[in-house]
Amino acid sequence: MELDEYLLALRKRWFVIAALALLGGALALAYAQTIAPAYRASASVFVSVNEGGSAGELVQGSTFVQNSVTSFGRLASMPAVLEPVIADLDLDTTAKSLGKRVTADNPLNTVILEISTTDADPARAAEISNAVARQLALTVQDLSPRTQAGDSAIELTLVAPAVTPAVPFEPNTRFLTATGIGLGAVLGVALALLLTVLDTRLRTRADVERVGGLPVLGTIVRTRSARAAYSTVRTEPGSPRAEAFRRLQANLQYLESGRPLRTIVVTSAMAGEGKTSTSVNLATAVAERGASVLLVDADLRMPAVAPALGLEGGAGLTTVLIGRARLEEVVQTWGLPNLHVLPAGDRPPNPSQLLDSPAMHALLDEAAQRYDLVVVDSPPVLPVVDAALLGRRSDGVLLVTRLRTTRRQQLRGALAALGRVGATCLGFVATNWKDDGTGVAYGQGSAPGPGRRHGRWRRVTARRRAPATSAAAADHVTDVARPDAPGTPGTPQRPTDPARLPDAGAADARAADAEEASAGSAAPPHDPAPVESGILPGTHDPVPTEAVHGDDAPGPAAAPAGDDQVAGGEAGPRDGETRDAEPQDAPAPAEGAVGAHGRR
Repeated sequence: MELDEYLLALRKRWFVIAALALLGGALALAYAQTIAPAYRASASVFVSVNEGGSAGELVQGSTFVQNSVTSFGRLASMPAVLEPVIADLDLDTTAKSLGKRVTADNPLNTVILEISTTDADPARAAEISNAVARQLALTVQDLSPRTQAGDSAIELTLVAPAVTPAVPFEPNTRFLTATGIGLGAVLGVALALLLTVLDTRLRTRADVERVGGLPVLGTIVRTRSARAAYSTVRTEPGSPRAEAFRRLQANLQYLESGRPLRTIVVTSAMAGEGKTSTSVNLATAVAERGASVLLVDADLRMPAVAPALGLEGGAGLTTVLIGRARLEEVVQTWGLPNLHVLPAGDRPPNPSQLLDSPAMHALLDEAAQRYDLVVVDSPPVLPVVDAALLGRRSDGVLLVTRLRTTRRQQLRGALAALGRVGATCLGFVATNWKDDGTGVAYGQGSAPGPGRRHGRWRRVTARRRAPATSAAAADHVTDVARPDAPGTPGTPQRPTDPARLPDAGAADARAADAEEASAGSAAPPHDPAPVESGILPGTHDPVPTEAVHGDDAPGPAAAPAGDDQVAGGEAGPRDGETRDAEPQDAPAPAEGAVGAHGRR
């Protein structure tokens, strides 16, 4: 691990460090409360020569005092000094026990002794220190050499009597608490790094690339709506998640330098990592460019494409493999006219044998000849062998990895399983990425400034607070009709959530045909500005409006989807109104193009 990875690990687990630091401080504080308070009182004694007749004698006396002052300090805690003190103060202790509480220190380069006593009673601590200082002076006089006059050559003078201390010197609550906090923080840092080392989940795209040894071709922003996850590119074309799938499609183009990619298998190490939603949105992103795409649901054990898209799943891949139908008879159109879906069909008792049969090989070859790209949604690699068998017959495998869920050993195992059968892994797709604000939708309004929230709740609140103050302002409110129940003209309605609408391709085609017939029979009241819809390159089929800019994609003014529609099927801005800017990647308008909401 690099230094920045260690710092990132500490940042992610800061609560562990903070919790252990607080716990250490609390334990230290509780320990300090259990210690009995102790007071210390100090008395200072000055040691001097009693007499000296000449300068030489004074120098000799001063040298003798400096050499002896340390010995005098040791003498202060001996029974010769303490026993008389115990007798004078009537203390209930012994000389040995009192000597442990009495200390004498000699500051450097001085002839001063500081006698200190520790006791639970502050007044008694001061009395003992003063008594020891006086008794030490008497004992030194008895033990020191005598002068010619018969007096002691060394004299000790009490220069600073001990006073009663006001606060205890122990327990030092602040020091103990700070020490506990520091030790807790150190333990928290060690635990955070240990958890990081033991955590085998892949958390960043750098982890995926380092473990897998292949590039991450796409980083997909997570979504809270499980239904909308399958149709993000179609229903939310301007969202960061949709742009991530387009970036994945663009990265795959750079891998075609050696040979074209006609068949791609999308799989994952384990279930629930987002392989099906990646397959659907990747196919939609490629179809937006005008290429013909076939999405094959090859997960015969747990089919998910047909239920997610609202398609009929009774006939599909298994029907073709057993020879009961041809490919063109069971494919269904979804979203775009050049996007076809082959559901899984009925669940067979032998999925692995069917997927590795000559019929499956012939089907993949036929699909690769008919379509520009074939996207195969396969089962996960580790539980079953199906994905490895399909990957061997394809041009490459995309391995979907769910961040903060997939573990390193699972990714290594999936790569090893694909490598043993000779399948080529093109790269990884990292899903469940947390959007940090760098993927804000470009061209969907003013970009938020630093530190400002840019959720849709603010736009919804702004629309709710905007009052309709006049009838003229009401004329600018267009009717938003639900696809299944036309709204009352002149009455604004909230747009329907596209995630709740059925995504069946047959239903979309029938709705487009009905709107085209109605639009062709009704003449527009005036010549509006041309709609920004387009025709797929190389075909004469129109791109549905919702495929271009989404049913609920907000514009710069945060208007609901469908604000550029008027009653009677007419599209375009009214007199005095300005059309919202379309997304930058919408196809260029073509004359005679038919959208999902009317004909120009």
